[in-house]
Amino acid sequence: MKKNKIVTTEDILLKLCQSVSRVLSSATDSNVSYSAMVQKINKTSLKPDFGCFVLFDGGFSGLVVINFTAKAALELYTKYMQHMGIPPEELAITHTSDEVGDVLGELMNQLVGDFTNKIRKELQTHITQNQPKMLSLNKQVILSVDTNLDRPQARRVTFSTENHNIFYLELAMDKTEFIQLEEFEVAEDESPDDILEKTRQEMLEKEKKSQGGNSEADDLLSELGL
Repeated sequence: MKKNKIVTTEDILLKLCQSVSRVLSSATDSNVSYSAMVQKINKTSLKPDFGCFVLFDGGFSGLVVINFTAKAALELYTKYMQHMGIPPEELAITHTSDEVGDVLGELMNQLVGDFTNKIRKELQTHITQNQPKMLSLNKQVILSVDTNLDRPQARRVTFSTENHNIFYLELAMDKTEFIQLEEFEVAEDESPDDILEKTRQEMLEKEKKSQGGNSEADDLLSELGL
């Protein structure tokens, strides 16, 4: 008799940690790792210096929070922008800059998107996410999930950047189990390098449009011999 595979909260948390490490490492061209130990906590919270959070709903509901120190936020922002080809003199120098928040929000969007895609493929269920929110903080802010959770669970995992700056991932969700009834094939994930290259091409296209002016109109006139 075939033994049914069971996926628990910790398994889902591991998938999230893998998405965070995978996307941030690829986007910054550096090593972003997570601790092999997970901490049980009573509630999630936004903490200084920089807090990001995103809600998800669908097959199961929850909340993802990432709390960055100023050094970790700046390191990830700087390495991401340099990997995208932005010269150092054009980069922000403080974590409170709007540019840092925009970049971390985009990275948060990418990693949660990678996670929801993984859930769809590996757990055969669908979850949606809202737009990530970012706050520059000097005090702790307690967050709770705005949904009815029968048995809420919260976990915290420590992450480390290549320069050994620390940030923390917190996950709150209902205690749940997914039980595999039948065998199925899991499609391959899209490469983070492909996602990054797509983003880079979009940035280049925007830059060309802003610099090109009426280039399309000029090309049309040229073809007409005018």
